[in-house]
Amino acid sequence: MAEIAVEVAFALPECQHVVALRVPLGTTASEAVALADLAGRFPDVSLEAFRGNDVGIFGKRLREPSSHCLRAGDRVELYRSLIMDPKAARLVRAAAEKR
Repeated sequence: MAEIAVEVAFALPECQHVVALRVPLGTTASEAVALADLAGRFPDVSLEAFRGNDVGIFGKRLREPSSHCLRAGDRVELYRSLIMDPKAARLVRAAAEKR
């Protein structure tokens, strides 16, 4: 069976892991995330973070990662939920700089 090389990436503010995989042709983005064993690499992160968050390829969010078949060289990215709205965070930083 033909295989392709892909990467799966997940990052926290202090560290990241990019897992190189060889997967069968026809593997979906969701399957690649499962194969990367991110929960084993980030034991302090809840399992829901790896199951419920958005998934994308090279910064573009996938609408249906469970049906998106990967191509050779794809970098699957698992996105974390935002803790704070980016606009609100910018306002907080701007206020802190004025002090």
